[in-house]
Amino acid sequence: MVKEQHVFTSESVTEGHPDKVADQISDAILDAIFDCDPDARVACETFITTGLVLVGGEITTTCYADISEIVRNTIKEIGYTEADYGIDYKTCAVLTTIDRQSPDIALGVDVAENRAMGAGDQGMMFGYAVRETPELMPLPVALAHKLAQRLAFVRKGDENTKPILAYLRPDGKTQVTVEYDDNNMPVRVDTIVVSAQHNPDVTREQLQNDIRKHVVEHVVPENMLDENTKIYVNPTGRFVIGGPQADAGLTGRKIIVDTYGGMGRHGGGAFSGKDPSKVDRSAAYMARYIAKNLVAADVAHEIEVQLAYAIGMAEPVSLLVNTFGTSKYSDAEIVSVIRKLFNLTPEGIINHLKLRRPIYKLTAAYGHFGRELEEFTWEKTDMVEDIRRLIKK
Repeated sequence: MVKEQHVFTSESVTEGHPDKVADQISDAILDAIFDCDPDARVACETFITTGLVLVGGEITTTCYADISEIVRNTIKEIGYTEADYGIDYKTCAVLTTIDRQSPDIALGVDVAENRAMGAGDQGMMFGYAVRETPELMPLPVALAHKLAQRLAFVRKGDENTKPILAYLRPDGKTQVTVEYDDNNMPVRVDTIVVSAQHNPDVTREQLQNDIRKHVVEHVVPENMLDENTKIYVNPTGRFVIGGPQADAGLTGRKIIVDTYGGMGRHGGGAFSGKDPSKVDRSAAYMARYIAKNLVAADVAHEIEVQLAYAIGMAEPVSLLVNTFGTSKYSDAEIVSVIRKLFNLTPEGIINHLKLRRPIYKLTAAYGHFGRELEEFTWEKTDMVEDIRRLIKK
């Protein structure tokens, strides 16, 4: 098959985007519960709009979590601290509607005398890795995330740095289009779009100059930019009203931002607010872990791993790999290695990746994959030598 030059686009959003606010609230609640009850069952959804946060779902736990306080603290940390932002942590209404997990689901998940822990739901999950960046992520989404993180940094600063662009507000989106050559390798950045919420006093000219200097040029490698790269900052010319005041937010509505930016497939299940007995989350993490270790072990330049589960059953009902013609090994050989090295039961995944810890709020903005943090065990490449020893030479 003849390959041709093409472009691919991915997006990211900041922590102040309404859907990401909802994700962070859901995962902050999960963390608070896991902090005292690592065996809890949590499926927590958040809806947020002007002046209102609604938290609902199913939670079975032995501990107490002050959901209202968690919601307010999360909103404060993000930066919604003034009433004219449309929502603020001090005055927003917080409503809750929480029930216990269905006993019918618990029948399949609970460990019994003669049965291992089963999957908390049916479905398929995908993991993906490609040798385009040091973190083995697609370049478009990697750059989009870094631009979004940089937007938050220049707005808030940190313990050592004062805000650089204090006139920015929490909401924002980024988008990056990368051009690939006929060998499917990235060669240049074709287009960058940055939409940054701001106070009404800043001029469009100042905003555009500041975003280019302090965000784009700080993140995108100089050798990926050229005279034909297009950079658009706030294309409409104004972005004052944002966050939940402009758009309602909902947990789980940014699943492509959360994963691979559209490169590689997605099973459809969201992550945030779900404890790891839900394979939507834990098996997607394991699929990424497997894919990343296979690429790091030079088994393939690019690989996608699919897992599928039936509710209540421990072993996956299917395992599929696709190397897109970039491996000297057959898919069957790679599947054989995966089955020998990786425990793909929900309990095996949870134990290997240490998922019963309060680590999830960290995942809820700027992508679940590609950030090599200590808490993100699925980003480790600690199985490389085992894979190399086992793979057929």
